Amino acid sequence: EEEKIQKIIEKRKNESDENRKKREKKEEKEREESRRFVSEVADAYNFHFAGIESPAGRDTYVIDGEPRPGYEGHSKESKFLPKFRFRAWIDKDESQWKKLDIQCIDTVSVGLFLARIHKGSRIIIEQTRVNDEVWLPQHIDVKVDVRLALLKNFNVEDDITYRDYQKFRTNTKIIPLGEAQPNP
Repeated sequence: EEEKIQKIIEKRKNESDENRKKREKKEEKEREESRRFVSEVADAYNFHFAGIESPAGRDTYVIDGEPRPGYEGHSKESKFLPKFRFRAWIDKDESQWKKLDIQCIDTVSVGLFLARIHKGSRIIIEQTRVNDEVWLPQHIDVKVDVRLALLKNFNVEDDITYRDYQKFRTNTKIIPLGEAQPNP
């Protein structure tokens, strides 16, 4: 990872003004597309407050999202939104999602013949607060029924649990060159 970061730093140091402007323009375009998608999510669903729950001792708001009848997405990604419903658990103190339960309520076709995700597919994603600093994955449960290229059906069931997160610490001591000890 450190090598990747150093390569990016070196590349940007030697970047021409023209290339920097192109990169910044591309990054801004991606941010704008992301904002548009989030805006479309708000337009695509009717949200309902379902109550307050306390999984793992943290109060969360429970929000249901049902597809808004007649909604048609404007972007390629948002056209799939009406085919899913979800329930979200939002941490009351930090406004961070704790858990998402997403269900496919209608067949989703990706590409003309590339893939079809069948009704009933479901994914549950949970996060946990670690060291009162950062939210990290805790559990992912996937049950997807998909047909690829009209040739092969796959029933994918995967249950992944992350645990035992530990804070990594290291001590570093910088010493002047004159004090270095030769190794025997």
